[in-house]
Amino acid sequence: MSASTVPPIGRLTGQLKGYAWGSHTALAELQGRPAPASGPEAELWFGDHPDAPSLLERPGDVRPVPLDRVVAADPVGELGPGLAAEGGRLPFLLKVLAIDASLSLQTHPDVERARAGFAAEEAAGIPHDAPERCYRDDSPKPELFHALRPSQALCGFRPVAATIALLDRLDVLPDVRDRLHRDGESALATVVRELLSTPEDRRAALVAELRQAAERVVQEPAGAGGGDAVGSSGAGGVRSLAADAVAQAILGLATVYPQDPGVAVALLLDLLELPPGASVYLSPGTLHAYLRGYGVEIMAASDNVLRGGLTPKHVDVDELLRILDTRVGSPPAVTGVPGVVGEVVLPAAEDRFRLSRIDVPAVLDARPSTGLELDRRGPQILLCTQGVLSASADDVEVEVSPGSAAYVSDRAERVVLRAGGTSPVTVFRATPGPP
Repeated sequence: MSASTVPPIGRLTGQLKGYAWGSHTALAELQGRPAPASGPEAELWFGDHPDAPSLLERPGDVRPVPLDRVVAADPVGELGPGLAAEGGRLPFLLKVLAIDASLSLQTHPDVERARAGFAAEEAAGIPHDAPERCYRDDSPKPELFHALRPSQALCGFRPVAATIALLDRLDVLPDVRDRLHRDGESALATVVRELLSTPEDRRAALVAELRQAAERVVQEPAGAGGGDAVGSSGAGGVRSLAADAVAQAILGLATVYPQDPGVAVALLLDLLELPPGASVYLSPGTLHAYLRGYGVEIMAASDNVLRGGLTPKHVDVDELLRILDTRVGSPPAVTGVPGVVGEVVLPAAEDRFRLSRIDVPAVLDARPSTGLELDRRGPQILLCTQGVLSASADDVEVEVSPGSAAYVSDRAERVVLRAGGTSPVTVFRATPGPP
């Protein structure tokens, strides 16, 4: 088949990742499979990342083909000349996350540190799958998460005065309280280093102390705290939770990780509640950990993770602190702005990705729908989370059910979305970022 006859659109099947923190029901229910699933299903990946490329089936194909192979065979036609010259891969990775237990405390590098760290580990000959490897590629990994159900996450450092009030309420970590009183925000990096460097023979006692304090606060009668200095509402419906909720979260973490000093580091971070429809953008260097939830996530196509606890995996304290952003304040909530008709764009200061939500109205009678026409933004992935999507590119049409997606190549001139039935359709559209 010549490039001129290759269909510009096809159905994309995501790849499931079965991490221990995943849900037995959420992704199975999304895709209409029997639930509960036999094991935890944590992430559903859509993209051409070589670790788990999606499978693309275009009209006329005999069988699905991994998307990374499709892109590699014709990078200019699939991605456009600009992205083809910049690396020959999609610059973003789109996921659905189903979180039933906490992820590790983690952050991700910016582009300069990613390139330097990757080069150093390559020169040292560290295998890419080695447990101590920090940099598996040379790309940054900013992220944007959009909640489909109520979700909770530790994100960014809480203002110092509020953290002191929380530690006072719990009556723990007196050395940390003294240092924060004396040095303020500038002490956070040192505090993180000292907590994560707690000698192994003292870690169980440290976490046990935090657990006992959290149990006491959780069991206090309502109002016994005498006024709570922690907790506030923010933009986009994102809410910073108060000390009672923080204590409940710490109690859960201490139960699962009874010898992990990351439980103490978690006390320094803001605990955010995201209602359905709320979004948050995590820039490189932001320490975070999702505790529970379900939603759509877009990120730069990278697998670089620096961990800071709440995990049995490798924690490199020195490298974590090299990239850690210790400025206080929660990551910014993302407020949607109008795009094309029916589209709400979730803006982030990123050239690598752009995420939007599109609501396609139901077909209410037998008359053909004119559909919603999209603007041209290069290659794109159209993930369906509700209803049946009928997507066409240059009059080539595919139908997409919930939990699967359409892939549209750069060669497409005109892309139109319609409801494939009598129910409204929800689509998340991933494209390269501005301009």
